[in-house]
Amino acid sequence: MSSVAKVIRREWLDWPFFEPRHQAIGSALDRFVQSGALDKIDHDDVDGACRQLVRAMGEAGVLDCAVAAPDGDAATIDSRSICLSRESLAYADGLADFAFAMQGLGSGAIALGGSAELRKAVLPKVRSGEWLSAFALSEKDAGSDVAAMSCTARADGDDYVIDGEKTWISNGGIADVYTLFARTGEAPGARGISAFVVFPDDPGFGIADRIDVIAPHPLATLRFTNCRIPASRRLGAPGGGFKLAMQTLDIFRASVAAAAVGFARRALDEALSHARSRRMFGATLGDLQLTQAALGDMATEVDAAALLTYRAAWRRDVQKLSTTREAAMAKLTATETAQRVIDRAVQMFGGRGVRKGEVVESLYREIRALRIYEGATEVQKLIVARELLKPR
Repeated sequence: MSSVAKVIRREWLDWPFFEPRHQAIGSALDRFVQSGALDKIDHDDVDGACRQLVRAMGEAGVLDCAVAAPDGDAATIDSRSICLSRESLAYADGLADFAFAMQGLGSGAIALGGSAELRKAVLPKVRSGEWLSAFALSEKDAGSDVAAMSCTARADGDDYVIDGEKTWISNGGIADVYTLFARTGEAPGARGISAFVVFPDDPGFGIADRIDVIAPHPLATLRFTNCRIPASRRLGAPGGGFKLAMQTLDIFRASVAAAAVGFARRALDEALSHARSRRMFGATLGDLQLTQAALGDMATEVDAAALLTYRAAWRRDVQKLSTTREAAMAKLTATETAQRVIDRAVQMFGGRGVRKGEVVESLYREIRALRIYEGATEVQKLIVARELLKPR
């Protein structure tokens, strides 16, 4: 029902945050979107759609910038490329953005801390789109407060035995490989957490519940009951799991903001197209000053969010500096901005805006979760404040 092309306009690639290679990545993303691969997928079958999307992106090489090669260094993954990819994919298809992000997030710790054997066994299949990956960190009482984790992994000879649950796990129930974080007890709090690779056919692993959400995505609660895995599947050192989780999230954190910017840009373009064509009171919707004021606010807020997003990614990639504060600012601003921009777009569309099947209606559902996952807006504010209050 949209008259807007799914290919994003990128006048902002001339910003000083980017290099010529980013233009090439943008062109490759455009070719992928224009190939029609996204249009051939039945999004009503969410599980099947994710598998098809990942396979299509793998075949097109889209996943290469998010998933490290077996002999590569995940720490050198370019955050700007991931942000650029997520912004473009979110603009075109929210589920494609989700599928792309999870391939990188679910495999990041394996690339950072896995043995050569694990890297060789897992990374090529995730990078090619043959396997779906998942990042199993959150629990019922350990979301933003990861140190409150209760899922345990007990050393037993040459094995670890895992007990407990994980919830709100993206790709839960359909992933081929899970990066799991569990308490191993080397020290209190976050220093006593280790990371592991778990496969869905490991004995004692099960899906306790599939979770339906406002914008359909594959989510599940995982249950581990005497789940025995070889110690060789531990990632990094005992007690080093929290560090691996944070290193992985640092690579991808700004990209959540980029996805929000992609949603917001699509909403702005949909609103512009509608404002130009919608006839009312002997003129167009766009001729009304209230509409023009709203569009002016929307465009300004989107660019401000994008600037914060790519500043954070550039700071990590080029300056090699911590982006704790900058990424938090970007995530906070971009997700809240996108919510406002999309809401204004829905309002401009009137009754059409809430009709199922309209792009702005879909965007309205897609954006809501981004203000919560990977650190809710309230948590981002605390992070920014704490960074400001640290002694210099």
